[in-house]
Amino acid sequence: MQSRISQKFEHLAKLERAALITFLMASDPDDATCLAILEALPGSGADIIELGMPFTDPMADGPAIQAAALRALRGGASLSKTLNLVVQFRISDKTTPIILMGYYNPIYVYGVDRFLTDAKAAGVDGLIVVDLPPEEDTELYLPASKAGLDFIRLATPTTDDSRLERILSNISGFVYYVSITGVTGAAVPDVDRVSDAVKRIRSHTNLPVAVGFGVRNAQTAALIAENADAVVVGSAIVEALRNSLDTNNCATLNTIPSVTNLVAEISAGLKNPMLSI
Repeated sequence: MQSRISQKFEHLAKLERAALITFLMASDPDDATCLAILEALPGSGADIIELGMPFTDPMADGPAIQAAALRALRGGASLSKTLNLVVQFRISDKTTPIILMGYYNPIYVYGVDRFLTDAKAAGVDGLIVVDLPPEEDTELYLPASKAGLDFIRLATPTTDDSRLERILSNISGFVYYVSITGVTGAAVPDVDRVSDAVKRIRSHTNLPVAVGFGVRNAQTAALIAENADAVVVGSAIVEALRNSLDTNNCATLNTIPSVTNLVAEISAGLKNPMLSI
């Protein structure tokens, strides 16, 4: 059976449009607001949603996403609550792919078999576990694949061809190309270098290639989308959310619109690049 992720990319390929993948930290700033944003994202233009699993030591993430994880954890976030957000989302949305993104420790503590069973039952479609290399495939990839979940891995500017082959050997869904060296939100991607990297990756795989890290506005997203199959926006969304909070890091009337307006703006740029110029 074709996964929701594959179906989404197939549909967008017919439209000759790149996917917009949006990242949101689970339970940031609280469960109810996070769920409301999740439910509003598809209508604002998000094609695929990455939901962050809050963790105390997010080594690959920049200050914005680190702060989001800490806000969520201070509010009582847990992996169980993250899965429940997906359950609640699936009540009204049966088609938008949901990918859980984060680190292996929370999954290990939860229990791999239990996690995969619960994630599949909740309606999760894929996993991105940034600190689990291909050499550890027996830890999570093989069980996840058996459970019917896509397993997505990262390629970076420093990934050479031999390493790329290893990364691509056991993945599904799409390839996530990290457009900069460093943590999330650290710099603006060089569009020409990204284009070359996407072409190189495509010479090794038929999977769609998504580009993330450093994409902050509609103009950059549109430029990257000229060559990539998807554009990932994370830190910019998390920052828009943070800037809407009150002095106690609680949601305000502007919190949901701050996210959905940004997503709608970037989505419009992907659908009609001339709007981004």
